[in-house]
Amino acid sequence: MVRESKTTHTRIPLSDLWSGGLMLYHLCSALYILWIIMAQVAGQDDREKTTALKDLLSRIDLDELMKKDEPPFTFPKTLEEFEYAFNDYGQLRHIKTGERFVFNAREDLHRWNQKRYEALGEIITQYVYELLERKCNMTKAILPLDATEDEPTSFVYLSPDALTNPSKLLLLIQGNGVVRAGQWARRLIINQDLDSGTQMPFIRRAMEENYGVMVLNPNENYLEMEKAAKASPPSSSPEPPDEPAEKRERKDDKEGKRKREFYEKYRNPQKETETERIPIRENGSSEEHVLYVWDHFVSKAAAKNVFIIAHSYGGLSFVELMNQRELQVKNRVCAVALTDSAHNIWLQETSKGTQDWMQEHCCNWVSSPEPLDTPVDPMLPDCPRVSAGTERHELTSWMSFDSIFTFFSEVLAAKEGQEAEETSNAVTTRSSSLKNKHQDL
Repeated sequence: MVRESKTTHTRIPLSDLWSGGLMLYHLCSALYILWIIMAQVAGQDDREKTTALKDLLSRIDLDELMKKDEPPFTFPKTLEEFEYAFNDYGQLRHIKTGERFVFNAREDLHRWNQKRYEALGEIITQYVYELLERKCNMTKAILPLDATEDEPTSFVYLSPDALTNPSKLLLLIQGNGVVRAGQWARRLIINQDLDSGTQMPFIRRAMEENYGVMVLNPNENYLEMEKAAKASPPSSSPEPPDEPAEKRERKDDKEGKRKREFYEKYRNPQKETETERIPIRENGSSEEHVLYVWDHFVSKAAAKNVFIIAHSYGGLSFVELMNQRELQVKNRVCAVALTDSAHNIWLQETSKGTQDWMQEHCCNWVSSPEPLDTPVDPMLPDCPRVSAGTERHELTSWMSFDSIFTFFSEVLAAKEGQEAEETSNAVTTRSSSLKNKHQDL
């Protein structure tokens, strides 16, 4: 007969488990303290290395570690030196390979690649200025108008008839950031083409339809200058009598050299030049710039009908202009095309009259997956919103190109038709009045 064996399970009280865990915790703590004590009794050199390492880890982050072996920030000054050029389609391509621009020219060196991209962007900016002058026959107007020789200045571009065209004037206002006069988006210029990223197609179309044109420059707000090196202040603390100054200097130099050598094993960062910004008078922000151009150029222009295309933050600057010059804008501006505008009528505290005017004279083409010109629900009671036919913010201006000029033509035709009707009614009323007077006589 086989006897079945029974396994006995002993239940351990929770208090015993708690006590065991507590003992294990104290044991780990004791080992940790022992490790610290052993580190403390190590040699002086080891302690210095430990201290330096702790100091290093507290000062650097992942971006700093990526600066190791970073090449110098010395980049080409022209497109030719970059070995890039714009082809017949306005696309930026490598001269030798025909490939698009490559951002990651060097792997694991993001900061260096970004600096290289920015250097190319500055060349692109100058290239667009040349196109405005050479292809569109536009000229610079320096701001402020009464600037002295030694103060920082900005500028706008004007077509030959910008101030004298009696009928139509178009203002172009881009968003904020690195883009300058004539640009909608630097990314599009470099990665797509000139037509989508610059304002050139808008300028050409406007000139074909007999508009005068003003190209604003709302992001040229300051002059950036290198900071002068600061002289270290003399030490005011008295020298200790028990240690000669020369001996202490040698000791400090030795200590500093040792730390520098230790740090260089971990990183080799490049110091960026420290700069300071000197604001441009009356043009220190996008809002100030738009207001200045209105007061000193648009208000003095001969055009009866002013039209505005404003992208992103440019829309906010336009609404701020309305807040400051509401009656003037209502009297002069015929229509405003906004593209993914960043304005907010509540935060900007616009008046009810401004909101009503925007409902009739403005249209905002916004980023949306819907087809072009499809109505989009308005978020605020300011102006109609329609789809730009793209979900990419920077593309909204280019994708709305034809729709914008159609919108302008329709608004102008309606205005001229209304004016003609009012004139006709006035003539009819005057004729009837003269006829009645003749009958009375």
